Amino acid sequence: MHTLDCDNSFRLMAVHAHPDDESSKGAATMAKYAADGAQVLVVTCTGGEQGDVLNPDMPECHDMGSTRRAELARACELLGVRHQMLGFRDSGMGEQAPGCFARQPLDVVTAPLVRVMREFRPHVVLAYDSTGGYPHPDHVMCHRAAVEAFDAAGDPDRFQAQGDAWSPSKLYFHVGLHPARLSALLDADQDRPPSWAGEVEMFVAHDPWTALPVTTRVPCGEHFVTKEHALRAHESQIDPRGFWFVFPADVQRAAWPTEDFHLARTRVHTELPENDLFAGIADTAPLRLVG
Repeated sequence: MHTLDCDNSFRLMAVHAHPDDESSKGAATMAKYAADGAQVLVVTCTGGEQGDVLNPDMPECHDMGSTRRAELARACELLGVRHQMLGFRDSGMGEQAPGCFARQPLDVVTAPLVRVMREFRPHVVLAYDSTGGYPHPDHVMCHRAAVEAFDAAGDPDRFQAQGDAWSPSKLYFHVGLHPARLSALLDADQDRPPSWAGEVEMFVAHDPWTALPVTTRVPCGEHFVTKEHALRAHESQIDPRGFWFVFPADVQRAAWPTEDFHLARTRVHTELPENDLFAGIADTAPLRLVG
């Protein structure tokens, strides 16, 4: 990967709906780029206040919002990235209360995201696809806001109160456990419990990301252990014996050592397939390469 001098480093911004999403989607990629000298910012739209305790080993939680904020801070520390919360209220999976994130007008949720983009000035933005990755209303709204902000941040006539215009160069959507990766993991891990095969395949069958073609595979296997640690930091949400740990990090690293993405929009020329989210940017950005 190309890196830039410390005053003009590459900048990557990931937009997520709730605390813990940053650790389950693209976490090893963020850790890799942070370790390589890029500036990485996680933007979390809601506080996850409506979440339930999903870890059977954790006692009942009486303040889910503060618990999840603390977990997010710890996970981002482990990944080596910065984080910022937009402050919207979690909508939950049931009937959405007035004022929650999913029921806000699109401009209302886009405006603070545009402000963050103009302040942080990312070259690359990571987001969910139009399905949200799974049918949580906050994930769908998160996708809409991220795409709208990507388009609007560089337009000086839009959201004029949110700072000076800045146009990110590339927008990517996460691609999850698509069939090729799943097959490689299942073939590689002969020690997994037999019951896991059916459960994992069912998960992938209902994962809308599998419909997106993979354009970009980022080699980041050396950071899979860091990703596991970040996931475990979300103690209220992650069962330490659950789905996220069915394939050990060493198995994943050997079988499929990349995290995969779909290039949704680009303002720079790049050749597909890619192995670098910043491919094409160094050739057009007025920045000094080092290394």
